[in-house]
Amino acid sequence: MRQMKSWGRVAASSAAVVSLTLGLSAATASGAVSARPHAATGTIIAAEGATANPNYIFPYANCNVFSVANMNQFQMLMYRPLYWFGLGASTAYVPSLSVANTPVASNGGKTYTINLKGWKFADGQTVDANSVMFFLNMFEAVPGDYCGYNPGFGIPDQVASASGSGNTVTITFKTAVNANWILYNYLSNITPMPTAWADAAGGAACVTGAFGDSATNAACAKDYKYLDNLSNDTSTWTNSTWEAGTDGPWKLQSDDVLGNETFVPNPTYSGPQKAQVAKFELRAYTSTTAEETDLQNKAIQLGYVDPSDLPGNAPAPGKVGPNVSGIANNYNLTTGSVWGINYIALQYQVSGYNNDAVRDAEMSQLYIRQALQYGIDQPAIISSIDKNYGDPICSPEAPNTPKVIAPTVACAYNFSVSKALALFKSHGWKLEGGYQVCTTASKCGTGIPAGSKVTFDYSYLSAAASPAAARVAQIEMDAWKQIGFNIVGDPQGFNTAVKICRTVDMCSWGGGWTYDPNYYPSGETLFSSTGGFNVGNYSDPKMDALIKAEDFGTAPLSGYLSYAATQLPDLWQPEGTGTGETAKSLKGVQAPNPLENLMPEYLHY
Repeated sequence: MRQMKSWGRVAASSAAVVSLTLGLSAATASGAVSARPHAATGTIIAAEGATANPNYIFPYANCNVFSVANMNQFQMLMYRPLYWFGLGASTAYVPSLSVANTPVASNGGKTYTINLKGWKFADGQTVDANSVMFFLNMFEAVPGDYCGYNPGFGIPDQVASASGSGNTVTITFKTAVNANWILYNYLSNITPMPTAWADAAGGAACVTGAFGDSATNAACAKDYKYLDNLSNDTSTWTNSTWEAGTDGPWKLQSDDVLGNETFVPNPTYSGPQKAQVAKFELRAYTSTTAEETDLQNKAIQLGYVDPSDLPGNAPAPGKVGPNVSGIANNYNLTTGSVWGINYIALQYQVSGYNNDAVRDAEMSQLYIRQALQYGIDQPAIISSIDKNYGDPICSPEAPNTPKVIAPTVACAYNFSVSKALALFKSHGWKLEGGYQVCTTASKCGTGIPAGSKVTFDYSYLSAAASPAAARVAQIEMDAWKQIGFNIVGDPQGFNTAVKICRTVDMCSWGGGWTYDPNYYPSGETLFSSTGGFNVGNYSDPKMDALIKAEDFGTAPLSGYLSYAATQLPDLWQPEGTGTGETAKSLKGVQAPNPLENLMPEYLHY
């Protein structure tokens, strides 16, 4: 979900998914790190996505800031989650990089015991049971302020009790739960937090209080308010409070108002892979053009190019074609599919912002969503805009999903202006003056009066943030105009596009959703009625039933995936595979990570 994080990652096809420029040292079959140690010398500079600089440091993030740019490629350098997933080309669980040992199930699948490894925070505190209970107590007290919360699912709603002592945490659920589902989608969300953060906020009971107790909840609410406000103030990011919680391989040395961040090795990091350079810098950009200029000048080691600037197309999926002249001599072009999906989020209750109930009624009509989907020419976009560095998306199924998880779901609505026009005609609309006009209210649908036009606002990434994403939006709007939609475009920078998404009819922040830290693509986060990242307030009883059948039973994912493909809770867009650039001088480079994790500790000169 960082997806949202796993919310709103930057478009892999154009803007900076820095992890796609990073190769990682290989893991052994057991997950142990095989990189050899090197002296921590030299500096590595990586490009941030244009207009996608980090803007939130607290790892208990709400949906406005739940992005790959904030989490996988910023926070997780400093603050390690309880369980780590993704190394090299793999999305798998990595025990050796996890702060805790693999959880042990008992009590018929109701109770899970977690033993911490005894790593250290930068202030000297052991990452222990209290560190985990701090997060769990906050999750119980203010669940709606964490974007990984899915009401009725997993943690905290299904937790009967939770307690910790020493290095051991015990969680008992109300019913038996699937061990992999709990590990991959809920325990994976927990980030241990230091007592120093609660002390600074004045609510120590959030660490030591009983789970679910009213006094504990009150302390946690106080702590959250303080830490959220502090996190939004970037001038505090290098103070002792935030540094105290550092248990990852890097600590933040400096940052500025533009979003430039400088990291140095964390000497107290207890994990197996120490930093191998003296400094790692994230460089901010306001446009992709400025970033590509730095590549031409060899001013950065990790960057990206917009696919439209490449001189030729990719020869095959997962393969790279010719690189940009002037860059090719010093950089290797990299690409790789993301464990996620790309889509245009649709808002079903936008009347709460603009008092236009007719738009809500129009969006609720499946035939109107079908007509919109018919206007997205995925093969043409992948070929002409992404230069074949892209995968078609037809459902919530990520590209290259193993067949053991789900069979491939085909696209239900391939590009066809004629089919879209026929849908409107059969539902009582007439093309007048270039726009579809409802002429027979009884056919148009409940809440759509005669004389209505289909007018939607569409927020998408600006050309400065991503030339490719802006061109895709224009191609879509041109096709929708042929169909008779009145689409009002609103180009924005990445952070703004993410922030305003809930207030417009349609929005695209350029990268959809990465299945992280909810790694199993079971759907409750995005498309259940209570999903934590259901940004459009989509609600369908059948969808809810299908998702619950797989989460709480043995139903396969295929039922939910196929239903989503046809019902279009959102509009499916191609997922870029990334066009990253890695300096040839770097060593320790391997395959891009599908989870978009930024792990510079594996790189050196």
